Amino acid sequence: QALKSLMSTRRTIKLSKVTMRLDGQEFPCHKVVLSAFSQYFRAMFGGGLAESQQRKVSLNGVEPAMVQTLIDYGYTSEVVITRQNVQSLLSAANLLEIIPVKEACCLYLEKNMDELNCVGIHCFAELHACSELQQKSKVYILHHFQSVWQHEEFLELTKVKLVEILSDDDLNIDNEEIVYHAAVRWLDHDVGNRRNGFESVLECVRLPLVSCYFIHDHVESHEVIKCSQACQKLVKEAKDFHLLQDRRAEFSSPRTKVRKSSDKTEVIVAVGGEDDKVVLRSVETYDPNTLSWKPLACLPFAISKHGIVSAGDSYLFLAGGEYPDGSANKSVMRYDPCLDVWTEVAPMNIARSELGLVMLGLAWFGLVMLDGFMYAIGGWDGNVRLDSVEYYNIETNVWTVIPPMKIALTSPACVSLNGMLYVTGGAVLEDGDGIDIVQLFNPRTQTWSEMRSMKIPRSGSGACVLDGKIYVIGGWHASTENTKRVECYDPKMNTWIERCPLHERRYRPGVAVVGGKIYACGGEEGWD
Repeated sequence: QALKSLMSTRRTIKLSKVTMRLDGQEFPCHKVVLSAFSQYFRAMFGGGLAESQQRKVSLNGVEPAMVQTLIDYGYTSEVVITRQNVQSLLSAANLLEIIPVKEACCLYLEKNMDELNCVGIHCFAELHACSELQQKSKVYILHHFQSVWQHEEFLELTKVKLVEILSDDDLNIDNEEIVYHAAVRWLDHDVGNRRNGFESVLECVRLPLVSCYFIHDHVESHEVIKCSQACQKLVKEAKDFHLLQDRRAEFSSPRTKVRKSSDKTEVIVAVGGEDDKVVLRSVETYDPNTLSWKPLACLPFAISKHGIVSAGDSYLFLAGGEYPDGSANKSVMRYDPCLDVWTEVAPMNIARSELGLVMLGLAWFGLVMLDGFMYAIGGWDGNVRLDSVEYYNIETNVWTVIPPMKIALTSPACVSLNGMLYVTGGAVLEDGDGIDIVQLFNPRTQTWSEMRSMKIPRSGSGACVLDGKIYVIGGWHASTENTKRVECYDPKMNTWIERCPLHERRYRPGVAVVGGKIYACGGEEGWD
């Protein structure tokens, strides 16, 4: 490569001698040789710059020893890279635009990277625009983080770089407590200068995913965190996440997202339903990280048009539904993910099918977790549509009837948000056409009221909560069509707005939120 460059430059640059001057030292060489291996010198001597006519040229910002090494490289195409000279050599090669030497230095640093020097290499690579080495060193830091954070280089990170590393989903850790210890170790190294604005670092620690005991024993007791309102807000968020397990959808944020290395994984669970008119008892789970489905313990009976809800990390509950013979079901099943077992609990007071969907599954009556209770709303008892509502107390294993809705309906989509129960749409006529009405239940006053209506009528839609807003997805719009339209309700603004539609029309889709994303699963293309 150097010989090719020499051939091309000899036609435009005279083979004249030049002396490079640096810190009182002089380095004799030839312009044409320098221009052959350095884009920097090629621009200097081949253009109209004053240096092209000078016999002595001054250099700045480069160590003299590195200039001699690089000039020798120009004549020999050989350079010796060592631990002692690699950084200085790379800096000089970067400044003088000697690409082969720069790439060789990067390769040397990559091969000699370890837990002690990877942070320094990453920052050095970023400073000198070595993008490939920068990326590879970051991957190394993330993969070996459990050792990296305990070394001295970690303590010298800037806050911006620390936030970048700690917030990465690929951070390889056994638990989130390690991230907290790393953040606090960095803080305590220079607490006087780092305490202000520490909340931006603490935001990267996914406190909702550490144990409540750890929060009490370690987080709350740290002096900087105790004195910061912003840090206290993050601590409160984590404590509320543990305390209000049934409202966890409302706490969705980057801090509640499980890292890829965690042994805990958010998954989607599909329970029962229908497949080409065949009622199912199978159960399967989907892992968005591995893009794979796997079976779980089957239900003891085949069921469709039921309700499914998650009670935090502990259990799944299935309630009601329709048996293969068309009769409505009043039984309730509880799934234990640790034991992979379904257990029957207290039945509802009224048999219900066609409940509204909350978490995932082909559910036609409303089943919602709210303040530790599970609510069953409306549905079909085999003869008429229901306006009745009842709730289940997990602690006492008892169902209690509460005031009915203003309208009897089937196929609503129900969610809980900010301690309130929202019932959106539903079917009130024989043909299954939807309504646009939104009913709100306040458990404190035990009263129902109507909220701002949706933009279009719907029945058999799916609903979920993400970032404090309610999303209603798909459903049956009118006797001639179902819909792929999606709308979003903002309780602060009391407004519905249209969002990106589904790719396909879906009636009774399963809807779930995992990792800050909404998933719409299954459903029917049309009424038949």
